[in-house]
Amino acid sequence: MSRIGLLPIAKPNNVKIDIGPENVVTVEGPKGKLTRALWPKIKIQETDGELRVERQADDKEHRSMHGLTRTLLNNMVLGVSAGYEKILVIGGVGYRAALDGKNLTLQVGFSHPVTIEPLDGVTFEVGQEVGTREPLITIRGIDKEKVGQMAAKVRAVKPPEPYKGKGIRYKGEYIRRKAGKAGKAAKGK
Repeated sequence: MSRIGLLPIAKPNNVKIDIGPENVVTVEGPKGKLTRALWPKIKIQETDGELRVERQADDKEHRSMHGLTRTLLNNMVLGVSAGYEKILVIGGVGYRAALDGKNLTLQVGFSHPVTIEPLDGVTFEVGQEVGTREPLITIRGIDKEKVGQMAAKVRAVKPPEPYKGKGIRYKGEYIRRKAGKAGKAAKGK
């Protein structure tokens, strides 16, 4: 039995949900509008300000899609009501980020700046972390999938390296550090 699929989804008052044929769900709220075709063999019901997801059979495929459908629907409701954001930290001497219109321009140790164009519905914001002066990149949007994909694409430009910790990392991400050549030389004698 899917524990996630059984949980009800709270529907805020300012969110409008339309369940069309073949489970094409449209969720509209103060932040925007999302449409997604969900698995048609899962039943979605709206009762008393809540959404419930029910499966028709108990085989493996229905059980696995039950929890997934509920999670996708919940992400849509949370996205149009509150939105999502990912924060990236840039660490390294001379490493910078700037906005060029809606595009993000990174200078992270290459001979040229790297320009990243955002996906539809995703915005970039550049600032500094208080106290450390490390540049921050905030990625915001209503679609959780697109925000995560954009954050992964920005991080992939210069992933953090284990010796000095230079590169782009998620805020709160722990980078396991290694000892360099000095650790090996002291061990040999």
